[in-house]
Amino acid sequence: MSDKKTLLRIVRTSHGEVRVDKTGKAAGRGAYLCGDQNCVKAAIKHRKLSRALRCMIPQSVVDEIENMCGANCENC
Repeated sequence: MSDKKTLLRIVRTSHGEVRVDKTGKAAGRGAYLCGDQNCVKAAIKHRKLSRALRCMIPQSVVDEIENMCGANCENC
């Protein structure tokens, strides 16, 4: 089990916007990813992130998550 501070948080706001929550405190429905490239790919491929947030994840957010994962894999 990972500490919440080391995880990536993705949030769906009350307005329906999906974004990466870099502060970990944004209001809305949140989902956590470990940041490992395999974990991120599986969450997107199998629509686990979409189910957790109860909405479709825009490609721009997917790209942002993948870019962050590539930069942060040493911290996983």
